[in-house]
Amino acid sequence: MSVDIDQLEYGADTAEEAYLVPGLERGLRILREFSRKEPVLGAPEISRRLRIPRTTVFRLLQTLESMGFVERANRDTSFQLGVGVLHLGSGYLKSLPVIKQGLPAIERLRDRIGLTVHLVIRDGTEIVYAARAEGPASRLGSFKVTLGTRLPAHATVHGQVLLGDLDFEELVRLYKEPSLPRFSSHTPSTVEALYERILMTSRQGYGVSESYFESGVSAISAPVRCKTGGIMAVVAATITRSKIDGDVNKSSLVVDVVSTAEEISRVLRYDPFERKVGHSARDLIRTLG
Repeated sequence: MSVDIDQLEYGADTAEEAYLVPGLERGLRILREFSRKEPVLGAPEISRRLRIPRTTVFRLLQTLESMGFVERANRDTSFQLGVGVLHLGSGYLKSLPVIKQGLPAIERLRDRIGLTVHLVIRDGTEIVYAARAEGPASRLGSFKVTLGTRLPAHATVHGQVLLGDLDFEELVRLYKEPSLPRFSSHTPSTVEALYERILMTSRQGYGVSESYFESGVSAISAPVRCKTGGIMAVVAATITRSKIDGDVNKSSLVVDVVSTAEEISRVLRYDPFERKVGHSARDLIRTLG
């Protein structure tokens, strides 16, 4: 009977586990502990959560610090994520086909409507601002948000559009808690209420937010779909006003945003005739016009 030396060395139960590197795995688990809610953590707390000896955690943190993935918080014994993580995240976002193919399209939309336009993707229960075409400072204002910014999907119109290809059972599996945190009077407080919002945006093919998540900020959001029909991202045009009215033509903005989302979807080989979802820009021109 032959013996796998790697399995003896690492104590692996399977051949697949034999190729795992424990130190690397632990280092990556440490990085995953940092979050928007807890941006600063100390070695004792990380040790307790991950059940790793404190001395080991401190050595791993020093290694991560030397590579720029974490840095000292206020020259203390606590740590926060470093710029090295930002470089990794930026490289990942730029490598996504929907970002590579979509950036020129949202830049053209920005030039056409004079507003800041984003491509937003979903990561679980959060949305992530993945690409930006910044609009000029004007009477309409210029909306600035850092790339990589995360917001709760259920509380934003972008998230509700991005959740549009999930059925109710999938939504319940994603949101396991009976109630959802509220950020304004517009935020759905239950999965059932969230599903109703998702159905509404799915039926009309776009979403509109007027001071929905942040007071004084409105947005129009439309889905970008891949070849299989799944929603990969949304095109989001933002205006720094509580309401989209006055000298701003909401119907025209909706058509422009939806048509840009359709343009990117076609590049990603989505065939709307194969899977009819929502309304096309041509349909909206007739409906809204």
